[in-house]
Amino acid sequence: MKSEHYGTQNPSCTITTFYPTMEEFKDFNKYVAYMESQGAHRAGLAKVIPPKEWKARQTYDDVNDILIATPLQQVVSGQAGVFTQYHKKKKAMTVGEYRHLADSDKYRTPPHLDFEDLERKYWKNRLYDSPIYGADISGSLFDGNTEHWNLGNLGTIQDLLERECGVVIEGVNTPYLYFGMWKTTFAWHTEDMDLYSINYLHFGEPKTWYAVPPEHGRRLERLAR
Repeated sequence: MKSEHYGTQNPSCTITTFYPTMEEFKDFNKYVAYMESQGAHRAGLAKVIPPKEWKARQTYDDVNDILIATPLQQVVSGQAGVFTQYHKKKKAMTVGEYRHLADSDKYRTPPHLDFEDLERKYWKNRLYDSPIYGADISGSLFDGNTEHWNLGNLGTIQDLLERECGVVIEGVNTPYLYFGMWKTTFAWHTEDMDLYSINYLHFGEPKTWYAVPPEHGRRLERLAR
């Protein structure tokens, strides 16, 4: 990571939540530029709450038949907060079958008082009841006619790769779907080619993110070594 000038906004690298109006939401590139002007990028992550009148999809009643071709059971070993995780491939299942599994007594989110209580239970029970993750499914749940912030068509320069060069890099200039349950985990990482990544939570329980400000990335790498 290069030593860079990060600007004067957001010197504490605080993760910011944005609430755009529908008018602001209509111009994706302009709004991302506005977020940067507020120093949002310094945190390494920002949260955007879409305006109430916007919908990614009209209904989710028809998603149960989507196939998760290669569900992955995330098996973890280790101790004292240092863990190794490997994946065991499971038989294909539909989203409806996955939902039933995620809501079962074995895999459902445990009762908890607040986020801090749930976080403690996550780290304390990470080695047990290995969860199953439906990851890296090529496709999108966005309706084709979703005009703004449609992850299948964001209107960025990356669209030119496919449209003019015929280059498709799955998960980079095309969207991926992820179906998760309690304790499913994606490793800490930087994005491909240090690009931004955009994620939309369609339904279900909240998703927890840990982020390190990019300007402190080298410190994390030293610690990991």
